[in-house]
Amino acid sequence: MTDHEAIETVVVKADEIVTALEASQRGTQTALRVTAPFSARMRARLHVEQPGDGDDDAQLLLSPRALLDDDCPSLPTSDETAERLRSESDEQYSVERHRETHEAALEEWRSTVPEYVVDSVELPAAGGAVTVALLSAADRE
Repeated sequence: MTDHEAIETVVVKADEIVTALEASQRGTQTALRVTAPFSARMRARLHVEQPGDGDDDAQLLLSPRALLDDDCPSLPTSDETAERLRSESDEQYSVERHRETHEAALEEWRSTVPEYVVDSVELPAAGGAVTVALLSAADRE
């Protein structure tokens, strides 16, 4: 049994999944990293991917997208917000209204993403499926 195969559960904070997904969709490859020594219950933390990360056996990198089901919506773009404002509204388009509407769309998206976290994920390095658990506020105390 390799050290990776000891992993049964990956624990991650919802806001770290959201941050990793948002950063990745904006062009900064970001993952959730589990580092050795490996045990049954491992905490995954936010990590900006670096060259050579894949060669390091002392860590496992999880794509934030792998922790979410396929129905999870994509990050809303500024262009999508502008298009929606121009097509749906009787009000005149303004930069200020666009900014406010886009900020609200981002907050809504961020609050929705944790609803799409899967119960388990395949980790070939760990020998198969492992449970995914969201770290709650009570767990952080």
